[in-house]
Amino acid sequence: MNYCNIKPRDIADGIGVRVTLFVSGCRNHCPNCFQPETWDFDYGMPFTAETETELLTQLAPDFVAGLTLLGGEPFEPENQRGLLPFLRRVRRERPEKTVWVYSGFTWEELTGAVPARCRCEVTDEMLSLLDVLVDGRFVEKLKDIRLRFRGSSNQRVIDVPQSLSAGQIVLWNEFL
Repeated sequence: MNYCNIKPRDIADGIGVRVTLFVSGCRNHCPNCFQPETWDFDYGMPFTAETETELLTQLAPDFVAGLTLLGGEPFEPENQRGLLPFLRRVRRERPEKTVWVYSGFTWEELTGAVPARCRCEVTDEMLSLLDVLVDGRFVEKLKDIRLRFRGSSNQRVIDVPQSLSAGQIVLWNEFL
C-alpha cells in the first residue's frame, strides 16, 4: 500500500486535532474529486513499519483526539489489507484515540447489504476498529460548503460501534 500525505495536525477531518493519513488508490473516480492524483495505487510513498511508528508517535500527545484515514480510498481491498494491521496496532497502543474514515463506499456496500467490490476478507474487522465512518461518494450537484465533515449532502456521518450493535445505521451523535 502507498500513501500520499500525512497531516500531523488536522482540524478539518473529524473532531479535535487529528493525525490524518491519505492513502493512495481509488477506483471510484468521483467527478471533481479534490485529489484525483490519489486514484493511482502507486502514487506517493510505501506505507512501511516506519510510517506506522511515525503515525503512532504523532498520535501520542494528549491534545491529539485521534486518527483520520482518507485518500484515495481506504476501503479499496488492497488498502484494507494494508491498513488492518496498523489499525489493530492503533487500538492496542493508543486505545483512547478515535478513528475516523472517509470512504466513497456506502455503509450498505461495506457491510454487504448491497453487493460491492469493496468487500473482502478483512472488511468486517476493519469496520469493527472504527469509531466514525463518513460514507458515500462526493456528488458535485449535492455539494454544500455548510456541511460539517462532508462535501455533499448524500454523505452520512455514521457512529460505527452503535451501527454495528444495532444492525442498522446510527448517525454520529452530533447529527441526531
